[in-house]
Amino acid sequence: MPKNTRKIALAGVATLGAAAVAFTAVPADGQTTTTDSLPSSRVAYSSEQVRDVKAGVTGFQAGAALKVEAIEARQKAAADAVAAKKAATTAAAQKKAAAAAAAKKAAAKKAAARAAKAAANRSAQRPVVEQVAVKSYPNNLDGWIREALGIMKKKGIPGSYHGLHKNIMRESSGNPQAINDWDINAINGIPSKGLLQVIPPTFKAYHVPGTSWNIYDPVANITAAANYAADRYGTIDNVNSAY
Repeated sequence: MPKNTRKIALAGVATLGAAAVAFTAVPADGQTTTTDSLPSSRVAYSSEQVRDVKAGVTGFQAGAALKVEAIEARQKAAADAVAAKKAATTAAAQKKAAAAAAAKKAAAKKAAARAAKAAANRSAQRPVVEQVAVKSYPNNLDGWIREALGIMKKKGIPGSYHGLHKNIMRESSGNPQAINDWDINAINGIPSKGLLQVIPPTFKAYHVPGTSWNIYDPVANITAAANYAADRYGTIDNVNSAY
């Protein structure tokens, strides 16, 4: 019950109490005596008090509404702040991802450029290999001498076609399988063999790399003999007899 309403009720109760006291004051003889001197009390009602109660309720309701609005505003502001923070985080993540993608693309482009440059450098540094046709020689005395001269030239072994030819004809008559089985070397068990009649120890000592190790091979025999003659006589051209 509102405070003002309680005041009105109490006033009414007080008036009724006073009236009750008046009626119970009865003399001893049992007669009831009334007196006009007792004032009559009236319950007073005030419209101003009611209006004050209504104004208080209205003010309370208005204050409560303002409080609700303030709470809702704070909640909305908090929600907006969370949404803004989330949006900022998403934007930052997207920006970071875009930057990473751009960096990866730039790195790939840079790597491709380095690879292209390295390939170009390798191409520039790569020596041009000339296709040299392999020269062929006939399988006869002329071809053997010419092939031997080509090898001797590369190895720096002196000698001429004429010097080789004249010594071959004197030693074996141009027979690559010739073998001497009667001279001192043969007696000592190391007979001379091949076109230029080379004994095995000499062939082994003066063998020219890149040629056959077969003492009867015409080119290997010629080059080994020319190498030995160059070491001992200066050149095969200086040999005019058994050597």
